[in-house]
Amino acid sequence: MPGCEAKTSDGDNDDDNTWHDNNSTLSNSGSSLHRLSARRRPRFANVRASDMGLMDEKQIEEFTKEKFPKYRPEELAHLGKIYSPEQMAALEAGEAAIDPRDLTVQGRLRADPYRMPYIDDFAETQPVIDKRARNKAPPDPHARFMNLDEFAQDLIDWSDKLPQGEVTGSLKRLEDFVPEAYRARPETQWPTEVREDARKKFQRYMEGEVTKQQKALNAKGSDALSDIGSGPTDADILQYILERSVMTDANRQTDSSLAPALPNKVPGVAGLYKTVIDPEDQGKDDLGVYQDVKRRTGMTVREILNLRDKQLLVRDVSNQTRLGKVRSCSVIHVVGNGDGWLGYGEAKATETQLAFRKARINALLNLRPIRRYENRTIYGSITAKVSATIVKMEARPPGFGLRVPYRIFEMCRAAGIHDLSASMPRARNPMNSIKAAYWALCNQPDPEEMAMARGKKLVDARKVYYGGAVY
Repeated sequence: MPGCEAKTSDGDNDDDNTWHDNNSTLSNSGSSLHRLSARRRPRFANVRASDMGLMDEKQIEEFTKEKFPKYRPEELAHLGKIYSPEQMAALEAGEAAIDPRDLTVQGRLRADPYRMPYIDDFAETQPVIDKRARNKAPPDPHARFMNLDEFAQDLIDWSDKLPQGEVTGSLKRLEDFVPEAYRARPETQWPTEVREDARKKFQRYMEGEVTKQQKALNAKGSDALSDIGSGPTDADILQYILERSVMTDANRQTDSSLAPALPNKVPGVAGLYKTVIDPEDQGKDDLGVYQDVKRRTGMTVREILNLRDKQLLVRDVSNQTRLGKVRSCSVIHVVGNGDGWLGYGEAKATETQLAFRKARINALLNLRPIRRYENRTIYGSITAKVSATIVKMEARPPGFGLRVPYRIFEMCRAAGIHDLSASMPRARNPMNSIKAAYWALCNQPDPEEMAMARGKKLVDARKVYYGGAVY
């Protein structure tokens, strides 16, 4: 087979030529990339070690002496007052084990204003990364709540150790810290701001009385016990209630696992997010839920709370994310005054009660007037379509009633419509049926425009559009 051998050799030669061509192409492309990288200039100038003072021995020594000096004798004397001799020996051993030259060359400290505080000298507490200081003894792990006999014995022990002071009832009461206009009323009828302010003042007053009596007893000594009347004061009783432990831990003051409470007034934030309470609300909206609705609608809180409302649809929905399903509650709410006004609101939230509140507020903001013929039915026939749902409404004579699906029934009651018939010949999706019914009620044909289009007056057009009878 000479022909096959020749063909095979030609094919091998072709493959070799192709391989050489590819190699030459790659080499050419590599050399071009090398030339491009050689021409490319760095965006920022390089910082050399000599510029940073890491090569010159004199610079290294100066930086080491400046940044990592040794303890002076007065500093060692001060540390000796704080730490024990064993701890001082450990500090000196640690100082001797670390070479300042290594910190200078290998762990060079930044001196620019944007440096991060990586080095902590333990001289101050950083709230973000440091734990809260525990300056009290840990809680007793075997402590439990006292039973009746133990509580009685603890009360007797407390009363025996109490210094004798003023007769109970001589101090001020909570009513003394409220304005004169509210003193005759019971505490439950005080406004929220007045009640909280009075409690704060009363608390400060009682704490001051405790401090004052303790200072007086310390100044007079034990001889003062015979000069003062017998019995604990109101301040002593308040201190017993607030500070005395109910556990079998001998009233040990410990650090709990709870985080420290925020101050009453945070600097820079105090007064910015204070809820404005209107005195005209008469305590019906102390949380300020309807203050924005009042401002945007012009209604009072009493009028808002007197509106008829109904939850037409409550669903559990979920949003699929890469972290899983995020579940929430979807609510459709309607409100109305029963006299020609209807509002529709829709909202979603992770909490059910929050979703109800948001949907009601949205419905209040969407209140719209509804046309009513003789204040009982609609004008003529209306058809509305949302997606695949069609709602057909027809006006009916007096006494006909509401022969409609139950969701549209609630909407008609809220709007003040009493005679109506409605049907949904196609899909009956709950959400689409509510939206279609609301759109139909808000977009009824105007009888004046209908009469003008026919060249007649409204009185003449009534026979054509309202069943051939005038009521």
